[in-house]
Amino acid sequence: MSERKALVVRGGWEGHAPVEATELFLPFLRENGFEVRVEESPEVYADTEALAATDLIVQSVTMSEISHDQLKGLRDAVAAGTGMVGWHGGIADSYRNSSDYLQLIGGQFATHPSKEPGMCKGSQEDNYLPYTVELTELGRKHPIMEGLEDFELDTEQYWVLHDDLIDVLATTTHPVRPWHPWHRPITSPAVWTRQWGEGRIVVATPGHSVDILQDENVRTIIERGMLWATRTA
Repeated sequence: MSERKALVVRGGWEGHAPVEATELFLPFLRENGFEVRVEESPEVYADTEALAATDLIVQSVTMSEISHDQLKGLRDAVAAGTGMVGWHGGIADSYRNSSDYLQLIGGQFATHPSKEPGMCKGSQEDNYLPYTVELTELGRKHPIMEGLEDFELDTEQYWVLHDDLIDVLATTTHPVRPWHPWHRPITSPAVWTRQWGEGRIVVATPGHSVDILQDENVRTIIERGMLWATRTA
């Protein structure tokens, strides 16, 4: 059997440590039989020949921009069977200039609620909240989540806008707080998959910082997601 090919695409906002974050997963990919190519921008998506030979894309590009040709190459590759996996803003807050990218992924970061105003100090930690990732009934049976239980994190809790074409494996609920303007709890998907043509997409919203990616539950979800999303026969 020929070696599978993984393409790691990273860049964008440095606050999500795209280099350090993706480096965490390179040994896992190689140990599981992938030849790994790393690119520092989405320019490679316009190389249709390279993408046609790619079995898995791992993306960590927060915000930034994507061109028409790059996006077309990415969408066409996934529709033809290339898998795609990412976490946090590296996949759910990429390329805000593109509604077609949003349609491909199926969910978009909207905000991460903050602590009580009196506790905020003007740092990223202002948005670190304790919250629970709760597995759905579907998630408990899915190969990505099987054997895992609900787990706690203290980090950014993503509020996500999404559509009904995603299969939600885990959720998180934003409570009502006196300093926020909403009036009932809001549940957002925290882990989801999406079938796009012949391709599989996996998104995990935890992953703001390297230590969160090193959490046993988060890392397990992402690593299993990579194997599950990889191009199937």
